[in-house]
Amino acid sequence: MREIASKGQLRLAFLRWAVVTVPFILLLGFTAGRLAPSGDDNPWFVALTKPDIMPPGIAFPIAWAIIYVLLGLALAMVINARGSRFRGPALLAFALQLVINLAWAPVFFGLHQVVTALFMIAALIVLVLLTFLLFWRVRKGAALLLLPYFAWLCFAFALLYQLHMLNPNASSLVPSRSADQIRII
Repeated sequence: MREIASKGQLRLAFLRWAVVTVPFILLLGFTAGRLAPSGDDNPWFVALTKPDIMPPGIAFPIAWAIIYVLLGLALAMVINARGSRFRGPALLAFALQLVINLAWAPVFFGLHQVVTALFMIAALIVLVLLTFLLFWRVRKGAALLLLPYFAWLCFAFALLYQLHMLNPNASSLVPSRSADQIRII
């Protein structure tokens, strides 16, 4: 006997997934961000000339916390969409962009590779666009939750490009000896 789940049961299933995916994505993002000191905690970054469009340091953790919550909710929506033939490819695209996202902070803040970080953001923009299109075919609401992330990445690309133009030798700057640049947890 086959029964169709009620809207309440579907909502409950989504909430069960969200209770897992939101904290998981937040934890991954926080962990990746802690692998190397970032912002004003990073002497190398402090020494760089900043572009005029650089927001205050507090904007970054707030923006990323919101983005990671939205990513966790979008992921829960797609995971919960059983039966969609685009679910697998959508989850794969999401995982690929997440890996690059999580690798970005250690590459930029820890290894001081500005050009590599710029290419990573460009790749993220493409992968998030692909993820958006695949999520759209699975759950339109999940795709819409990716829009702030996409906008932030476009802004980050412009910001990082300007940072690179102002600091063409950024990777050769030597930070003070008082701070480790990559932390092993």
